[in-house]
Amino acid sequence: MKTKLVLTTALFGLSSLIFSCEKDQTITESPKAVSESETEISTSNALRSLKITATCGAQGWASQNGGTTGGGTSAETVVSTYAALKSAVQNSAVKVIRVTGTITIPAAGRILFQDQSGKTIYGAAGARLVSTDQTKDGSGILSIKRVNNLLIRNLIFEGPGAYDVDGWDLAVIDACKNVWVDHCEFRDGVDGNLDIKNTSDFVTVSWTKFNYLKAPRPGGPGGADDHRFSNLIGSSDSATADRGTLRVTFASCWWGPGCVERMPRVRFGRVHVINSLFNSSNASKCIMAGKEANILAENDVFENAKDAIYLVGGQTALQVKNCTFTNVSGNRTGVGTAFTPPYTVAPRSAASVKSSVTASTGAGATISGNVCTFSPI
Repeated sequence: MKTKLVLTTALFGLSSLIFSCEKDQTITESPKAVSESETEISTSNALRSLKITATCGAQGWASQNGGTTGGGTSAETVVSTYAALKSAVQNSAVKVIRVTGTITIPAAGRILFQDQSGKTIYGAAGARLVSTDQTKDGSGILSIKRVNNLLIRNLIFEGPGAYDVDGWDLAVIDACKNVWVDHCEFRDGVDGNLDIKNTSDFVTVSWTKFNYLKAPRPGGPGGADDHRFSNLIGSSDSATADRGTLRVTFASCWWGPGCVERMPRVRFGRVHVINSLFNSSNASKCIMAGKEANILAENDVFENAKDAIYLVGGQTALQVKNCTFTNVSGNRTGVGTAFTPPYTVAPRSAASVKSSVTASTGAGATISGNVCTFSPI
């Protein structure tokens, strides 16, 4: 009986480590750690050779519905050109793509990525995807549609700057399930930086930075001369099919220089914004709640913004919980009681949020390659 109990306990302990291991990491137990009997030592020695290939999943909403692991430990395809990137993205047999260097998207070269599952796209240190097209139809970098179990990590998405021509965002997540965007940076999108729409569900965006470093181009036919509007969740008030979906977590994210609005702007979704930093001096509307939005803003830090909390109208709830406001004018008060997340994220203090987010957010900040290193959000 004691042998069975020791083995069960040891295996349970090892299973709890899977979520925090790098891939192909060997887990060992020291014989000195279990010295009560020869039986315990024998069990420990047997476990010393156990090799665990970790497939770490996302936290937040992307941990639900079976979890999100992308392509896991599948063989990598390395790309350094636009043609190679497009080919790998559109080939469903390729499960892990490693992007190296700077890849420029040609005019009207936005990549359509659709109808796949179980895929990872990640960048080597400094990897960038760059678009210079400011036209309505040709802008944007990735259009992701009906893709499930997708992981995007360690990439910089760079656009030509905001221009209100009703163009494309740097990346659009459209009708997708279980998507994890981690340690990325999105900057200077034409229409926006990263949008999530059309019944997309179980999405986590973690340790990711959004900013605008280029001056906006005025005079677009869309009507806004300063369209630095970062993130839209739900495409319109009439998209009622979104009801019951658009469950999204933004955790340890940073809306930095240049962001003006939509950090994010939400319709219909149940969106959790936690442990995140808002410190754009241009900000006029940060978290925005629109039609049937249900938002929990928790332990977030707002600095130098106007209307950190903006109620567009018709929302279910926008609950502000333990947030910190410094030099913020306008509204900072929410309405109603938001949903209770079915997962656990440890809230952090305001001082810890700012220091950790500014040190660890964005592409290349704390990860190296397609390794599975657990970073609490």
